[in-house]
Amino acid sequence: MYEDIKKNKMKTGGIVFIFLLMITLILYYVCYMFDISSYAAIAIALSFSILSTIATYYNCDKIVLASVKAREATHEEDLQLTNILDALMVASGLEHKPRLYVMESSQPNAFATGRNPQNAIICVTTGLLEKLDYYELEGVVAHELSHIKNYDILLSAVISVMVGFVIMLSDIFTRTMFRSSRRDNDENDSKGNAVLLLIGLIFLILSPIISNLIQLAVSRRREYLADSTAIQFTRNPDGLISALKKISEDDSELDVASNSNAYMYISNPFPKKRKKKMSNLLSTHPSIEERVEALENLK
Repeated sequence: MYEDIKKNKMKTGGIVFIFLLMITLILYYVCYMFDISSYAAIAIALSFSILSTIATYYNCDKIVLASVKAREATHEEDLQLTNILDALMVASGLEHKPRLYVMESSQPNAFATGRNPQNAIICVTTGLLEKLDYYELEGVVAHELSHIKNYDILLSAVISVMVGFVIMLSDIFTRTMFRSSRRDNDENDSKGNAVLLLIGLIFLILSPIISNLIQLAVSRRREYLADSTAIQFTRNPDGLISALKKISEDDSELDVASNSNAYMYISNPFPKKRKKKMSNLLSTHPSIEERVEALENLK
């Protein structure tokens, strides 16, 4: 486990560097498009990318929560959920209790986020609370606690926010470039716009691809590790097995999920993709069948 924690921290550092470089390059070309001198463009791009990376690191949990429109769970409204977390804290060995949040969705699902166990969050859907019984819900919360203990949350949160940020920058850059190309008819401007069009298209094409590759780099192995650690906390593999089966059979949509954060959830939030027989190389989650089989072997 300690080796996995160390690897997660190293991966996070490497991925932060990659995104820092990507954001710097995108902003450099944006500055270039507006005829800003090379030195000034480099200074602006580096300053903005460094500041945005720092802001992302310290606010990744808030950004993710805002994107899913979650509310904080209360003891009065979510008694069963808060009681389960309280009971699991002893078994998990974590010193700091994560904050609990609930998002409105009929799809049963959950994720954990935050930069470290001291600033961790577990977020579940209302569908999860309504459709799972006590022991199934306990298994899911234990799974998310495992991600917190293993530092998976740091890697997931940073990737989710930065992938979305890079895609947003690429989209803004391309839209701006298209508007500029429509306004300018000068021959030199047209040549410049043609170059910018090519750059914009390259970024537009590469951003989702790089996003998916980075998400795959998180490694689906973390789901197996979180499943096995969860049953160490609960001593009840049947609860998590039953929960995974119920989640996989549910056809509800999770409207707030996106391609940039889909891998954060305990199960793929897109039912159609979840049920496709996709290649293991292209899937951010191992199949529910494989996870259930692995849990059955631990009984």
